[in-house]
Amino acid sequence: MPPTKVTLLAQLLQLVDRELVDKLISKHNANKHSKGIGSWSHLLSMIFLQLSGCSSLRDVCNGLRSTTGNINHLGALRAPCRSSLSYLNKHRKEGFFKDLYFELLEKLEPSLQRSRAQARQIKRKVFIMDASIIPLCLSLFDWAKFRTKKGALKLHAVLDYDTGLPQYASLSDGKTSDITAGRDFIFPAGSVVVVNRGYVDYDWLDNLDSKGVFFVTRIKQATPFDLSEDYNLNPKQEWIEHDWNVKLTGDTASKKNQRNFAWYGSMMTRTIR
Repeated sequence: MPPTKVTLLAQLLQLVDRELVDKLISKHNANKHSKGIGSWSHLLSMIFLQLSGCSSLRDVCNGLRSTTGNINHLGALRAPCRSSLSYLNKHRKEGFFKDLYFELLEKLEPSLQRSRAQARQIKRKVFIMDASIIPLCLSLFDWAKFRTKKGALKLHAVLDYDTGLPQYASLSDGKTSDITAGRDFIFPAGSVVVVNRGYVDYDWLDNLDSKGVFFVTRIKQATPFDLSEDYNLNPKQEWIEHDWNVKLTGDTASKKNQRNFAWYGSMMTRTIR
């Protein structure tokens, strides 16, 4: 184990407020049934696992054991054994680690405080769904069909806007359309799903609406609709060009009324609908 790894680990741990850790340990009673391995040592082991690229618990324990003389300075009395670490991973409740993550997230990334505050103002659970292409070499992965000379996988993911963490994820071949994978995800009633044009499928959107799920998306160009109502605009929101209630008139479109906005941002070069 190169000594630089331990030094880097020590530098990372300096960002973690030990008083906060002790407070959360007391809150969750996280050291109960700890088998001699406290929550701090458990956290240290998991960070070491990620930082060193260990592939097994045995590697973690041996790696920490090889740092004898340094591990005391990291706040741990001894390196955990493999069986104890396995037991704690299975039985220790996640509440302590979850709360510590969000406390550190807001402390080290202040911009997320604003987004989480905005999410709380919405009063609804907001999910953002999108897909990304992962290029692969077709000569090595001949099963990953995408283009004639290119291979790829497609990662379909749903993010929780409040936490910024993935809630659902699935992999498919590169040719699978966004909406094909999107239909498999289930959202709770009352939540809001934000998607791009690749998910505009009237049957699927109508199904979301029938289950009490709200959705926000962009309409496709030349989508036919009739104007039902034109709402008054707030003069302070100069970037909003219109706020309409519309009814889609296409052959396959839902006949329910839909809200339609158009805005023009200061950093944009075109109107977004």
